[in-house]
Amino acid sequence: MENIKYNVPVVLHHTSDDSHNFKPLPIPTGEYPYRLNIEKIIGEATNGIQDRMFFHMVGDTGSVRHSDFQATVAHTLAQQIEGHPDASPTFFFHLGDIVYNHGEAHEYPVQFLKPYNQYPAPIFAIAGNHDGDINPNASSPYQSLDAFMDVFCDTHSRPVSYGSGANRKSMVQPNVYWILETPLARFIGLYANVTKHGIITDEQREWFIEELRDAAIQRDEQAIIVCIHHAPYSADTNHGSSIAMIDFLESAFAEASVIPDAVFSGHVHNYQRFHKTYPDGITVPYIVAGAGGYADLHTIASHDSAIVTPLQTFDNDVRLVSYCDDRFGFLKMGVVKTDEGLKLTGAYYTLTQPDDMEAKLYDRFEIPLQRQIFYEV
Repeated sequence: MENIKYNVPVVLHHTSDDSHNFKPLPIPTGEYPYRLNIEKIIGEATNGIQDRMFFHMVGDTGSVRHSDFQATVAHTLAQQIEGHPDASPTFFFHLGDIVYNHGEAHEYPVQFLKPYNQYPAPIFAIAGNHDGDINPNASSPYQSLDAFMDVFCDTHSRPVSYGSGANRKSMVQPNVYWILETPLARFIGLYANVTKHGIITDEQREWFIEELRDAAIQRDEQAIIVCIHHAPYSADTNHGSSIAMIDFLESAFAEASVIPDAVFSGHVHNYQRFHKTYPDGITVPYIVAGAGGYADLHTIASHDSAIVTPLQTFDNDVRLVSYCDDRFGFLKMGVVKTDEGLKLTGAYYTLTQPDDMEAKLYDRFEIPLQRQIFYEV
């Protein structure tokens, strides 16, 4: 069985308890329940995404170490918008880890502002563990997520350069966990703090359950998309699956009586598309897209690996249906209104060489969105 890759999630045999690294969350900049309507950002262009909407998704684009692909990913994301007017992405939803290793303001120019200076659409984001970490050797003390809040959770949009000369303005997300409302989808962005496998506060969990319930009321018109940096399911050898995030999500889904239409994560530096089938037959894609530019990629585990074991699942089936662990890449997602209801479309593009001028299609999929609301327990 040598070199045969797992097609199910795995967990690491040995993990350390790093819960002591938990950092207090920043004060929200907007009002509860922390929702941002995309019309506030793109104005009348919202009229053009009533029936079909496309958007980019990827995480882990930062890298404090030299990465040949960081700028290439940023360039090809911008190129897709400029080169595909018929299905142009309206925005980029970043899945976290924008700046390594400690979310410092002085790293934003080289790791984010300059590479994405030419990206012509809005960039929204959830924070990753590195975005919230603190450098103990910093010359000037700062609080967790200070720079992230400046760039993505400002009270009003203004130029943010940190001396880079870039022309990107700050985003006005109302909190580190928040909602992006669009005509065809509601994005629920979560924050799992700085630990390796994630921690969610009780306050955030209560908010999440209420937002799931509210989203379910509109789900005939809006897909429910959950974004969380730490991947619940993974078959890689670096992080493996996060049992903490699986338990958090499943308990919240059960309490809210709502299953989302898709779950997106970064954290693991590769691409993985899992399909999870629940007892009542609902299938939900859990997609990892964390090969956005960080110097190292993470390998999918082989059956002969001594450091992982298959994740034991109960009352559901979780299968890895597609993966790419040896190339950088990103997602172009879509939500399309059809006569039968909403449909989620996805395409994963990869880059082979740092000087690639155009990303190559690697994986394509379409998933009709089931309209069931109640979670069967």
